[in-house]
Amino acid sequence: MDVRMTYLPLPENITLKQSKVHGMGLFAKSKILKDTSLGMSHINIDGEIIRTPLGGFYNHSETPNCIKYEKDNRFYLKTISDIEEGEELTVKYTLYNIE
Repeated sequence: MDVRMTYLPLPENITLKQSKVHGMGLFAKSKILKDTSLGMSHINIDGEIIRTPLGGFYNHSETPNCIKYEKDNRFYLKTISDIEEGEELTVKYTLYNIE
């Protein structure tokens, strides 16, 4: 079996841990450089937005280190700054109303 074709719910350089922001969060297992694409976070199927494991665990921040961008009815996560080992990955929520 070709290991490159194996499905991974999260990139190898990211892990889940308890977050100080809320619940579980995504954390860097090693340094991740700015402009690194981390994979698909959501997919829009007939108007319904479905989260992938990557999209299900990042937390909101007003000063995020990642962005979510859309391409062909899919949303992807990309870093907008260098992220240090142990640092939580955060995004400014845009799909939900935050109060």
